[in-house]
Amino acid sequence: MIIRRKPLSRRTLLRGVGAAVALPLLDAMVPSSASAGLTTGTEAIKRIGYIYVPMGFHSAAWTPQGDSLDELPSSLQPLDAVKQHVNVLTGMDLQNAYPGSHATSNSAFLSAARAKLTESTDYYLGTTVDQVAAKQLGQQTQLPSLELAMDTANTVGQCDNGYACVYQNNLSWSSPTTPLPSEAHPRLVFETLFGEGGTAEQRRQALIRRSSLLDSVTLEMKRLRSELGASDRNQIDEYLTNIREVERRIDLAQGSAADHDLPDLDRPVGVPAKYADHARLMFDLQLLAFQGDITRVVTFQLAREASTRTYPEIGVPDPHHPVTHHGNNPEKLAKVAKINQFHVSLFAEFLEKLSKVSEGNETLLDHSVFLYGSGMGNPDAHDHTNLPILVAGGAAGNLAGGRHIRFDQPMPLSNLHLTLLNKVGVPLETFADSTGTIEHLFDPVTL
Repeated sequence: MIIRRKPLSRRTLLRGVGAAVALPLLDAMVPSSASAGLTTGTEAIKRIGYIYVPMGFHSAAWTPQGDSLDELPSSLQPLDAVKQHVNVLTGMDLQNAYPGSHATSNSAFLSAARAKLTESTDYYLGTTVDQVAAKQLGQQTQLPSLELAMDTANTVGQCDNGYACVYQNNLSWSSPTTPLPSEAHPRLVFETLFGEGGTAEQRRQALIRRSSLLDSVTLEMKRLRSELGASDRNQIDEYLTNIREVERRIDLAQGSAADHDLPDLDRPVGVPAKYADHARLMFDLQLLAFQGDITRVVTFQLAREASTRTYPEIGVPDPHHPVTHHGNNPEKLAKVAKINQFHVSLFAEFLEKLSKVSEGNETLLDHSVFLYGSGMGNPDAHDHTNLPILVAGGAAGNLAGGRHIRFDQPMPLSNLHLTLLNKVGVPLETFADSTGTIEHLFDPVTL
């Protein structure tokens, strides 16, 4: 590593025609008087993500038997390789999601607020926890937050028992009256992260002007690499390789989508035909956003409440929503468990990738925390207690993992939101209907 009198700015960008590529954390960004590594040279960057899955779970196939994750139940088995980074929480509760609906399951998950019952535009909810985090963590990044989804067409009007569709469509709200729309098209997300922005037409024209994002920054990249040590050059090469791979897969999807005649009205040209391929691409975009420090706050809706999406690739050709009204039918419960396992497997793959990306002397997963779960518990009853909740990541040394944490009495999900905010450096005394933190359950990792 080259010792510098003045470290490279954390905000250094590679600039090209119609592109600005953020860089990952490099040794050259750490003051020369400090030891190599993020946690010793400067305060660790903390990131937080929220991943939503709809329509609850099959509790028996999800809930571990003991206090550890030594034996994972079937729905959580995909987490085996990363279980030391994961906590399973049993007994979380969302009282403000009642009287019980799909719309309120989604809307209360990050707000812990009671949605106003309306079918019109006078909707009212509450500021969601991701936006509370973004107000502080987003001050130093290109994007304060990133809102993603898998469903590309939003429904309008009344969606669920008198609730406007806005509650079901949007996971993130910057104020009680301002839902933040999410993006499901990988190409548009990629342009948001690395393009110049502007209107949709301007972004399309930018694509025409360049054959590849990385081709446009080649000269700048060569100049920077000549000034860096071997470790930093390797890290940049890995990051840019990831960008090029995502770009390649987006181009492949855009070129081949027209060849698929599946009756999928929600899939525009450029979105992978297979659900898993689409989800993996969206997860990889989140990894790039975190690795380049483009944002430190992400929300991702893996599927929408009341979705009738089918999963034939895992042996569940039945629409998701009807299957969840299982009436304790063993066959339907087994299908719910399979869908739960499938969603968890995509999350587990993402965690594994994060754990392999170095940042200082640790990893992206060490410096991130994710809350994964649903606002519904038993979907057959439309209840909002005993929610399926996972917490993953290290939060820069503030979280231990590998545990099953059980609550004897229903624990407000807002208490967990409050706790995780504090863990990522957003001090708050209360959030929504919280009654306190559960910080004592998350002993810091001994460094």
